[in-house]
Amino acid sequence: MIVDVVRVAGAPCPTLVIDREQLPRGALALRDELVGVRRWLERTGRAGIAKIALYGTSRDPAHDLDYRFVQSLPGGFDFRTGCGHSLLACVVAAGRPGPVRVHALTTNHTAVCEPEPSGGAYTVRLNRPEQARPLLPTGRPVDSVGGLRVSLVDFGNPYVFVDAADLGLSSPGELPSEEGVLLVRLLRVRARAARLLGLPAHGALPKIAAVAAYGAGGLTVRAVATTGWHPSLALTGTACLTAATTVPGTVPHRLAGRERDAAPGPYTLRVDTPGGPAYASADTSAHTSGPRLDAVRVHGKRATVLERALPLPWRIRVTA
Repeated sequence: MIVDVVRVAGAPCPTLVIDREQLPRGALALRDELVGVRRWLERTGRAGIAKIALYGTSRDPAHDLDYRFVQSLPGGFDFRTGCGHSLLACVVAAGRPGPVRVHALTTNHTAVCEPEPSGGAYTVRLNRPEQARPLLPTGRPVDSVGGLRVSLVDFGNPYVFVDAADLGLSSPGELPSEEGVLLVRLLRVRARAARLLGLPAHGALPKIAAVAAYGAGGLTVRAVATTGWHPSLALTGTACLTAATTVPGTVPHRLAGRERDAAPGPYTLRVDTPGGPAYASADTSAHTSGPRLDAVRVHGKRATVLERALPLPWRIRVTA
């Protein structure tokens, strides 16, 4: 088995990228096989890689690639979550010229990765199909979870958005950089939100982030990864946050001041993170019930192949 290791700027770790075409037809990546992969990563000094992505040519003419993601967790693996950074890692590893249409099998989203004219960076567009799941999984823009008023929003991945002011964070300098009481509190809120959404309390979903409006023209975010602070914000987190700003009544919508500008059409957002700013734009269209979110674009994403054609032992089980 030959694999690649790709790092996308802003991700907490690189992605182990596997070309599905190398697997025998009908082969499945089972938990015990993934445990073997993780042990190999640990033995070879790559224990920090917690993202595994499989891709291959799509049989659907509407897509170029199919992509499946597995998140490695301390106690096992999560097969439910998506990862925009790993999706882009697959596109870069495949070496296809853009735009590349990718079907994210785990979350049933369609993404288009397109090289930007300046060179070296990509814009990743997440489309929202007509029959998409509701952006508000509880049907409410705000819920009370763990004593906090939060917004549960589902786009790319489900997220819990908390107003940083409700956590006592009144300035960027107060945003934490080390593990502590606030991280523990957010992880507990995330676990309660998971139960509310019918998800395992100790899985990778939903994600959670504190959001603030400390300056004009954008939002500031401190997000949690699977077990600690995220170095920036997940690509799907940037997309979900941008989507949330288009939904009246949500915490991000209020903080972004969208009450003053709810007209359909393009909308751009700057998101400040510990790893630097992220930029996204939303496409909305007019409907009888109000503006509808059609797509979110995340701009300026860069990826680097760290290791190419790396030999990986993989025990294959073939099904009938």
